[in-house]
Amino acid sequence: MLYPVFVHQENNSAYGAILPDLPGVHSAADDPEALPCLIQEAVELMYDGESGMPPRPSPVSAHRSDPQYTDGFWMLVDIDLAKINTRAVRLNISLPEHLVGKIDHAAAARRMSRSAFLAMAAEHELSTASPAT
Repeated sequence: MLYPVFVHQENNSAYGAILPDLPGVHSAADDPEALPCLIQEAVELMYDGESGMPPRPSPVSAHRSDPQYTDGFWMLVDIDLAKINTRAVRLNISLPEHLVGKIDHAAAARRMSRSAFLAMAAEHELSTASPAT
């Protein structure tokens, strides 16, 4: 979900980032290109799934006239809210029996449950797969 982020720099120091829609979430980096990753981490620390989910983002135009957001620039950062809500969801799937055996063997070798192994494999595939066109 795209959140507006106000980025400012004072006296050639690090770039500071403020998320107006998420009070208390701040970040800083020497390069503005590093901010999206660091902002994601800050949001994950603030909203751990147990303390609730972040509110929906507002448009940048809702904040532009606020006098505290001057002498900087706006950027939109895509916050992956799926990384915040880590509550397990039970599901029923069907797989070929030989594949289940291979999964169980690989999971046991890693001292993982079948569910943890499948979640890890899905995360890996989703992070390395090219976006759908």
